[in-house]
Amino acid sequence: MARAADVAYDAVRRMILSGDAAAGSRLGESELAETLGLSRTPVREALQRLGSDGLVEVLPHRGARVVAWTREDLAEIFELRALLEPYAAARAARIGRDAAVLADLAALCDAMEAAAADRDLGALARLNSGFHAAVIDASRNRRLPGMLASVVHAPLIVGTFRRYDAAELDRSMNHHREIVAAIAAGDPDWAEAVMRAHIRAAAANLNRKDDDERTR
Repeated sequence: MARAADVAYDAVRRMILSGDAAAGSRLGESELAETLGLSRTPVREALQRLGSDGLVEVLPHRGARVVAWTREDLAEIFELRALLEPYAAARAARIGRDAAVLADLAALCDAMEAAAADRDLGALARLNSGFHAAVIDASRNRRLPGMLASVVHAPLIVGTFRRYDAAELDRSMNHHREIVAAIAAGDPDWAEAVMRAHIRAAAANLNRKDDDERTR
């Protein structure tokens, strides 16, 4: 049976990544404990872990809140992703075509496309995080997961997929399929190029929508 702190961690993390807990919103121990049917101690431990992940800001004597990312924060995050994730995709393609890995990536693509069709953006955000983590794992570079853990998740907090129209969602889903195809073909240059285009498209979309909102 899962530890209460693990249950709390998974539940609150899902709330953040899906956008149900908005950036900057307060995460009260008492309220979360009541919602989850747990005591405050495991909730407190979960919030501390989420703080270590970079998803929650724990404030002395003031509780915790979901991290609110500035435009400058997101620019730095996407810059790091554009450097490191294309490398991970290229390395995954270079290492070889592992049938189990390719099957997992294809299954994630199927699930993301179904979630996109249903506009289930919370599920889509979680699956997208899983896809990128799986590509990073497939690179078999033991240092990359720790380096990318917080930056892969952070843009989801601000609701990246909530800003996509149908065409932009389709393009993102097609990128995922093409990354899998490049890894399956053992073509590191192709995998690297598509992943870089994928990250840059997400960054450009986020910046454009922010500019649109500021001019309203």
